[in-house]
Amino acid sequence: MIVGKQSIQFEQAVHIISAASVAGKKEAEGPLGNLFDKTYEDPYINGQTWEEGEANLQKDAAAIVMEKAKMTPEQIRYIFSGDLLNQLIATSFGLMDYNIPIFGLYGACSTMGEALSLGAMTVAGGYAEHVIAMASSHFGSAEKTFRFPLEYGNQRPFSATWTVTGSGAVILGKEKGIARITGITTGKIVDYGVKDSMNMGACMAPAAADAIYQNLMDFDISPEAYDRIITGDLGYVGQTILIELLKDKGFDISKQHMDCGIEIFDSERQDTHAGGSGCGCSAVTFCSYILKQIEKKAWKKVLFLPTGALLSTISFNEGKSVPGVAHCVIVECE
Repeated sequence: MIVGKQSIQFEQAVHIISAASVAGKKEAEGPLGNLFDKTYEDPYINGQTWEEGEANLQKDAAAIVMEKAKMTPEQIRYIFSGDLLNQLIATSFGLMDYNIPIFGLYGACSTMGEALSLGAMTVAGGYAEHVIAMASSHFGSAEKTFRFPLEYGNQRPFSATWTVTGSGAVILGKEKGIARITGITTGKIVDYGVKDSMNMGACMAPAAADAIYQNLMDFDISPEAYDRIITGDLGYVGQTILIELLKDKGFDISKQHMDCGIEIFDSERQDTHAGGSGCGCSAVTFCSYILKQIEKKAWKKVLFLPTGALLSTISFNEGKSVPGVAHCVIVECE
């Protein structure tokens, strides 16, 4: 059912049947390390390059999520997945051996929200019994793609976030599982003219504020309707901006707000500055910590919205600003 300007409320909830999270060494050393299904000591994730390693993250996450659900690739109608690399090569090389029909997605770091939204719509519409929604990122491949090769040893400003090495995956279907998706709010591209690509929080916060505001307006609710309002990777800088932007719109989310980029690392002990980022940041935090809290009913209803900065090396080098986007997914306990 269409709700308001940008939202959908599912007449029958779409269920998260199983979830898997795989992550790198630094993530394993962080506050959520004991919640991941699999972690890796090797920064190349058993590959020869950063990109091959990231493909292995997706390959392993997909295998684990199907194993948990006791399903085979033949039982999965579609995969919705994406990453940060050119032409989505982590997704294509990581998942091609499963021989499952696939939609490759790019929403920058909001990709997990996009995958959950499209996957839930597909199941709710009766076009698939089971789908996988997933995303990945890798610190080394992201730095190489968007910033500088690691060998360059550039100094990172305190506003910078640390790209998470990890992949998260869920299987969506109609039978009961560990949580349910009851609605979505699809975000718009929002551009406040920020050009600092090392300050992802400032670039993405306006899009997050816009999406949250529209979700509250479309469903005619207050922030208190949610136990948590969870952004993907705004970090400490973006969190401050987000809260102030929403206060200007008449909503105070300071008591409900949580950010995956803040939760996944200990910024002081691990020297991650503003926090974590990347497609894998929200994906692995959602598939480990957040879903476990919902499954045990510590949180009964959350608004999960991964946030993405829509830039490329070409747009940045041509002096363009960095627009943002965020996609809201309403997740409730069974």
